[in-house]
Parts: sequence; C-alpha cells; structure tokens
Amino acid sequence: MSTNATYRPILAVGSLMAGLGVAAGAFGAHMLKSTLDPAMLAVYDTAARYQLFHAIGMVLVGLAMKQLDDRTLATAGWLFAAGLVLFCGSLYGMALFGLKWLGPLTPLGGLAFIAGWMLFAWKIWRRRT
Repeated sequence: MSTNATYRPILAVGSLMAGLGVAAGAFGAHMLKSTLDPAMLAVYDTAARYQLFHAIGMVLVGLAMKQLDDRTLATAGWLFAAGLVLFCGSLYGMALFGLKWLGPLTPLGGLAFIAGWMLFAWKIWRRRT
C-alpha cells in the first residue's frame, strides 16, 4: 500500500473530528449550559477540548506521513482515533445520557492518546534522513 493511500484516511478522519469537535463545543456552550449541571457540563467540555486537540494531532500525523513518506506513522494516528472513541465518546455518553458504566473506558482512551503521542515522538526522533 502506498503512503498516499495510508495518510489520506488519517487526514480525513482527523479533519472530520476537528469539525465535529467545533460543533460539539458550540453545542455545549449554547445549548447545554441550561440543561446540564455544572459538573456534567465540565465533563462535556473536557470531551470537546480533547476531541479538538487529538483531531489536530491526527492531522499532524497525516501531514508528517505525507512529508516524510512514512506510513508506519499511521499507528500513532489510529491510536488518536481510538482515544477519540474511548475517551471522548465515554465522556460524551456520561455527560449527555448519564451512562456511568462508560467511565472505565475513559482511562483506556487516555492511554491511547498518550501512546499515540509517544509513538509519534519516537518515530520522528528516530527518523533517518
């Protein structure tokens, strides 16, 4: 598989998640302020913030893959995607629907984010020019 075929989905998913993160933030700020109690609004806000940070991380990984012609960086991008689902998804579910059983998924998503950043850093550091 060419690097081109590998980096494009990461760029596309990252960009989509960034756009949805902006929408989630706006929805939280304008529609949920009067609906959610302050603690759950803070949980929702954390999900939206982390969604934006890690969507941008996915875009950075995709751009690095293209620039460096290195498809092995894809693992970092997909770790960010897993973190988005597990971390942000669990927080959204708890804040919006009261699904407290999602709580144990949150730290798994956090670990995926950390692993993605560490792998990205390691791959860039070890890159041979």
